[in-house]
Amino acid sequence: MVSIVGGSGFIGTRLSHRLTKAGRSFSIIDKAPSRVFPDHVELTDVRSLNALRKSLPDNTPLINLAAEHRDDVHPVSLYDEVNVLGARNLCTVAREKNILTIVLTSTVAVYGFAPIGTDEYGKIAPFNDYGRTKYEAEQVFKEWQEEEPNERTLVIVRPTVVFGEQNRGNVYNLLRQIASGKFIMIGKGENRKSMAYVENVASFLEYAMDFKPGIHIYNFVDKPDFTMNKLVQDVKCTLGRSGKIRFRVPFTIGLIIGKGFDLLAKISKKRFAISSIRVKKFCATLYSTLQYLRLDSFRWCRLNKPSNRLFDMNSLNRMGTRTYSSLNESATQFGSSSIRNCCAHRILILFIIYSGNLPVIVIPPLTNL
Repeated sequence: MVSIVGGSGFIGTRLSHRLTKAGRSFSIIDKAPSRVFPDHVELTDVRSLNALRKSLPDNTPLINLAAEHRDDVHPVSLYDEVNVLGARNLCTVAREKNILTIVLTSTVAVYGFAPIGTDEYGKIAPFNDYGRTKYEAEQVFKEWQEEEPNERTLVIVRPTVVFGEQNRGNVYNLLRQIASGKFIMIGKGENRKSMAYVENVASFLEYAMDFKPGIHIYNFVDKPDFTMNKLVQDVKCTLGRSGKIRFRVPFTIGLIIGKGFDLLAKISKKRFAISSIRVKKFCATLYSTLQYLRLDSFRWCRLNKPSNRLFDMNSLNRMGTRTYSSLNESATQFGSSSIRNCCAHRILILFIIYSGNLPVIVIPPLTNL
């Protein structure tokens, strides 16, 4: 049995699919129901200690995906209540129920606007409440592990922005804007962006459950990184359009516009797609590393941590990686299964498939699937 806290969401659902295929039983501990695995859900809020006591079973690995992460969370105190208080509650119940393994999904946002090449030793400098509270949560879980260091396992995974099917996050919104022809570049577009595909993240979380006692910290990034110019140009060319970026707004002007929407959101109590923090994030190099481990022809994973643990090929194969004989085969196998999982409405899906160092972006047509 595996307990997935916050498992009704994007990453949790993908992880649940993997556990189902592997024949591992699991329960989802979440305040929201799961559309895909409704029979596995225990409706529970991590802010309620008593509710967690009732929902979490004894002696089972725990994967914590629960978090307040949006840029426009109100009230701001929710970041602390869910991310930090929730961590304290989970550790309290873990002590009571002899839970010895916890896998925590944190974030590279703990580094803030980090310089290129930042690794797990990088300076902690979060630029928002999400990054701050996730790092504070890490410390709570570390205290739990250090109470019995030879018995307890803590794996902290810090992924970059995660994209994939069934997600309507920042990557999807960017692609939708480009496809609609309404996209306007803010800034010079020379900043680099890292991303991670959801299947790779879920695969690593599944693998991490078997780590030995200790504290294991990983930054998770798929490769290669893109500059914003390159990413936008590739998507436009794939859509059969000119890769030229015609309209640009200077960063300063974009930031002023973002602050205007911040004020409007505060007055109207509504959420808007534009904000000053999103303009800053769009124009910044948000976690990029030059070090990575290649897994196969189209899937990459950042594997590095202070203890310098070595991964042999047998261990990597346990992560569910698969090498395809050709790019066409990988596109067919990787794409068609993803399309079958999509909802029957008009959506835009991005598949980034790697052949050597050159990305090929496969975008299914905007039709009823």
